[in-house]
Amino acid sequence: MSIAYLFLADGFEEVEALTVVDILRRGGVNIKTVSIMEGKDVIGSHGIKVEADLMFDKKGYDDADMLILPGGGKGTQNLKAHKNLNGIIIKAENKGKYLAAICAAPSVFGLAGILDGLKAVCYPGFELQLIGATIGKSSVVKDGKIITAKSAAASMEFSFVLLETLEGSEKAQEVKDSILFVG
Repeated sequence: MSIAYLFLADGFEEVEALTVVDILRRGGVNIKTVSIMEGKDVIGSHGIKVEADLMFDKKGYDDADMLILPGGGKGTQNLKAHKNLNGIIIKAENKGKYLAAICAAPSVFGLAGILDGLKAVCYPGFELQLIGATIGKSSVVKDGKIITAKSAAASMEFSFVLLETLEGSEKAQEVKDSILFVG
């Protein structure tokens, strides 16, 4: 069973976070939500309160197969401002872990310097923050161990790319069939 962590910050885009958690859990991934705020309660960009599974631990997430960042304008600002998250991301990238981000959140990877020479996408207007990346055209881009997506509209497709990456195409198709996904 794969292990993934999705980091939540006040202002996160709910559909981008919760769709990922739902699809990955349906696919058997041990995914935990992690609050980077002062408590487990995190408020999304549309006022939906979510209780994270865990509080941020600066010691790291060495058991992770994948780290995931949902977008949202304010949420992404909070992710960027967190003192220790950037180090965790760089450490995971150095260890060959999968990193995934959607909407504005791929800019966190760009500013961390881990997109150099890779193809990536983000919400329109954040492209200059994808430092070193070639900007792709599709909704979801997987280049090596980095997976990025453009927006909330790509949440389902993004989630299935993550599931297929972690658990294989058979498991992804099984979950697609179970929810009658036609995309």
